[in-house]
Amino acid sequence: MSKYNLNNSYKAVVIGGSAGSFQGIVKILAQLPKDFPLPIIMALHRLKHVRNGFVEALSIKSVAQVLEPHDKEPIKKGLIYLAPSNYHLSVELGNHFALSTEEMINNSRPAIDITLGSSAFVYREKLVGILLSGANRDGGLGMKHIKDKGGLTIVQEPTECMIDTMPKAALALTKIDYTLKIDEIIVFLKELDKQYR
Repeated sequence: MSKYNLNNSYKAVVIGGSAGSFQGIVKILAQLPKDFPLPIIMALHRLKHVRNGFVEALSIKSVAQVLEPHDKEPIKKGLIYLAPSNYHLSVELGNHFALSTEEMINNSRPAIDITLGSSAFVYREKLVGILLSGANRDGGLGMKHIKDKGGLTIVQEPTECMIDTMPKAALALTKIDYTLKIDEIIVFLKELDKQYR
């Protein structure tokens, strides 16, 4: 019996992270169940002038393929998508991505709030949102949008974070469902996977 309130109607998992989140992301992707049934959409703050190496570094450890989506690319189950460097990544109705180079938000492009907020608008209660370590407040508002639309929300335990500003921003803005350490987030995703078997 899972200690988490889960069902098999979720359509996507969206993950935001910034400073201090890379090791946690790598660990999550390395221990994800094989053939995980949902798309995972990641908005991570990146150096905008370094376009190569990041996807490759994640792909080495990941059990599933990691892609930087193109504008209007359809979202498919079982793939891991990473917001491209220096682009905002939105999810649009019709289950596809949109890329833009609009102004930075929270000094960031990609802005986590845009990816989380647009995902909440499209997937509503069928979305799982996860926010990891980070040095600014980006993602806090996005997590509130997910919660307001009925989605499930998780933040990394602030005491485990290298920099806890980002999860604390979300905790201050809305009632987060679960505050978990990275190892517990992995257990959560494995429990979620079981709902689809």
